[in-house]
Amino acid sequence: MKLIKLNAINSTNTFLKKLSKNSLLENFTVVVTENQTNGRGQQESIWFSEPSKNLTFSVYLSDLRLKISDQKFLNYAVSLAIYTVLKDKKTPNLAIKWPNDIVSVNKKLCGILIENSIQKNYIQNSIIGIGINVNQVTFPETIKNVTSLKNLLHIDVDLDILLHEICLELKNHLQLLSEKKYELLEDSYLKVLYQIHKAMMFKNTDNQLFLGIIRGISESGNIMIELENETIKEFGVKEISFA
Repeated sequence: MKLIKLNAINSTNTFLKKLSKNSLLENFTVVVTENQTNGRGQQESIWFSEPSKNLTFSVYLSDLRLKISDQKFLNYAVSLAIYTVLKDKKTPNLAIKWPNDIVSVNKKLCGILIENSIQKNYIQNSIIGIGINVNQVTFPETIKNVTSLKNLLHIDVDLDILLHEICLELKNHLQLLSEKKYELLEDSYLKVLYQIHKAMMFKNTDNQLFLGIIRGISESGNIMIELENETIKEFGVKEISFA
């Protein structure tokens, strides 16, 4: 593992993306920063992080040779790796909120952004951006339903140790991916999926609320929701949100 530490950067994902275009990066190159000034999340959302309080880093993976049709298993592997480390720290009421947020007591603790480089029908390289709220205790009023490890565990967490633990666990789960243990990854993911098999409210792209029950994940990685008429419909990341 090659580790690059930066004092400040707009986005570790953007930094790694530019670096990979201009140089030959070794597999599992990690870029971590104390201050990410323009972190990005799913659907172009902004990831706010107080300097030196949180863990914001990206991992470059090369030569994945993963079929595009199997990309959901990469998401499973990454999400489960972080979930496992946080679970070991006795983080309460932990779950993976589709597609790959980690939540505790119904509040967001970690965000993941996966950006893939595709050649033909395969994912060749991937940049995994991870942001974990660690020692930050207050958040802007504009950001709702977020928490941190310190708020949950009432202790300071060493950022370097946490990074090391996550990288080790990420390697373990990526090994499962390379061994094509897809069924194991999916079973593990669904066991900890937030609100699975429970009735809850969702919001569509027209801001309309509807009641549904999460029943699983489709082959393409979409969420499968049982509607009130007992039919099951698939939704993509940009087509639905949790109300």
